[in-house]
This record gives sequence, C-alpha cells and structure tokens, in this order.
Amino acid sequence: MPTCPNGHQSVADDWCEVCGHRMTGVSAPTGAVPPPPAPPSYPGGTAEATMQAELCPQCRTPREAQAPFCEECAYNFLTGTASPYVTPPQPHGFQSAPPPPPQPTPPHTFDYHGSRPSRINRPAEPLTPQHTSPGLDGDGDWMLPPPAPAPDNPYAYDPGPPAAAPAPAGWIAVIAPDRDYFRSMMNRSGPEAAGLNLPAYSPEQQCRLTGPQVTIGRRRHSTGESPDIDLSRPPEDPGVSHQHAVLVEQPDGSWAVVDQDSTNGTTINGSEDPIQPYVPVPLHDGDRVHVGAWTTITVRRG
Repeated sequence: MPTCPNGHQSVADDWCEVCGHRMTGVSAPTGAVPPPPAPPSYPGGTAEATMQAELCPQCRTPREAQAPFCEECAYNFLTGTASPYVTPPQPHGFQSAPPPPPQPTPPHTFDYHGSRPSRINRPAEPLTPQHTSPGLDGDGDWMLPPPAPAPDNPYAYDPGPPAAAPAPAGWIAVIAPDRDYFRSMMNRSGPEAAGLNLPAYSPEQQCRLTGPQVTIGRRRHSTGESPDIDLSRPPEDPGVSHQHAVLVEQPDGSWAVVDQDSTNGTTINGSEDPIQPYVPVPLHDGDRVHVGAWTTITVRRG
C-alpha cells in the first residue's frame, strides 16, 4: 500500500486519503488545468454598488454629491489627504471643519443676591407716649388708630393701579457673506483654501435672538441635529464647525458670544485674532461676529 511523505498509508496512489498530500513521485496529469482564482470581493456588495457610492478611505462614509470634504472626518477628496483628529487647530489658517470632540461642560455660575435683613428678630423701635394724647389705653400702652379709607380721608394718597413695566428692546442677528472678511481669511489661509469662492449671490437672513442662548454651526447629517443659526444651507460655508459658537443672553438683556473651541476660530469686528474658547465676550449694538470662510453675523438692537 503506498505511503505519503507524512507517513500515512493510502489506497489511492495520487493523493493521500488522510492528509491530502501528493504522493511521492506522482505528478499532475498531463494537460491538467489549475482551478480558477476566486472572484474579487467588494466591500458592501457587487462592483456596480461600489462604483455608485464613493467611500471615504478614512472613515468609510459615503461621499455626498461630489463634496470636497468628508462630512464626518473632513477627509479632502480633492487632494487625497486625511485630517487627523490629534492635530490642534491653527487659528490663523483655514482648515475644513471636522466634528469637534466632546468638550467639558463649562461650570454653571450663579448670581449672588444679598439677603435682606430679617424682620422677625429686629428690635422694636420705642414709641414715646405723650400723656396728653388720646392714644393711650388704660395700661399706658401706645395705641395707633387704623388708617382711614381713601373715600373717608380726602388727604389720603391713592397711588392707583401699578404702571406696567416697559417691554425690553429685543435683539436680532443679521447673517450674510462678507467680502472683506473673505479676503482677509484667504490671505491668512494655506493652500487648502485655494478652491474656495465667495458665493455670487446669497440673500441676507435675519434671526431674532431669544434667550437664554442661540447656537451657531452646521447641521450634522448623520444625526439630524441642527443649530439655531444653520450655516449648512446653500450656499454652505465649509469653514463653520458643527458646534461653532453660542450667543448667550446676559442678565441686563444684552448678548455675548462664546466660541465652542471651533476649528477655524471666531473673530469680532474685523480682528485677525480669534477669541478665547469658552470665554464670553460681550457684544454691543452693531458688533460683527465672523465665523467660517465668509460668514459675518451682525447683532443689532431691534
């Protein structure tokens, strides 16, 4: 009985029936055709399905409508460069905005109000009785007469109904592309911003500010979360982060802006230096808040 190179005895003389090894001295039959290779596999289905949707090589998210950047990780399809999360944002250079990492919630502050003096333990103010006054009772205690009603007392002061407090003046935010800010941003940006163009036409938008806060950013398509001022609407500003900044109402009715550690930062009134993240900056009537590549938000007392 033939024996294979591994020491197994097999009835067949071409292949071992135990381990499948070719028997010693047996060659492949003349004209034998090797088995065809396995067909290539495609992630997610067939080749036709793969050609229909281009996937981001970094996070495997489908590319949306030939967008230059990935919606989730900001991968640059035009240059083929990835956007690592560990790279800190450059305040003076333009970058596409990746989704921000979870940020710690700022500590809540409480307004301190001084307590009023207690009326329970206050010492009574002594009254000096006059023996000639008819306001003394039999024990010599001071007796005060009750106040007379207004109709019976012509000299009594009638304040009338309380006057209604005047309604506080509201604030509005005017959102529009800013050509001067766009030129300043392009001068500070790197080669990644070379393909950006200022929208030829974009109507001015207005948003009434109602407390306690108004969020600024871009809609996240994966979760459907939308900020109060959504800059993902056409023409979309690609330099705005999903959670870019917040307008916060102040106790006196005015407003302040707080940057949420955005990728490209937030500037005010044409300044090139971005404001510090998570620090409220008070705003006045007519102040301009610059975000993204070309968007300016002007706050006005309405």
